Amino acid sequence: MTETNYPTDITPAPLDTNRRYVRVTGERSDGFVEFDFALGEPELFVEMILSRPSFEEFCTVNNVQPMGPPENVAPEDRMADFAWNLRDATRKRFK
Repeated sequence: MTETNYPTDITPAPLDTNRRYVRVTGERSDGFVEFDFALGEPELFVEMILSRPSFEEFCTVNNVQPMGPPENVAPEDRMADFAWNLRDATRKRFK
């Protein structure tokens, strides 16, 4: 077995969990809001869905900042098998 030596002086990047972000990705006819929510780093987010009143309360309680539209990254620039989100799962067939 090969032993891997990692540097011992690696300092993790700071993560400010007080910074919270929301990007609305859709609104359903049944009154639900689809959105991305991120803590600390807008690039790392989870997809969520809440009713409009719950979404507004969520945003107020978390003191969120709006995120801009997602960057258009070409699939060839990302790992193609992972270049999707949950919204895609309802419209697309995966391997």
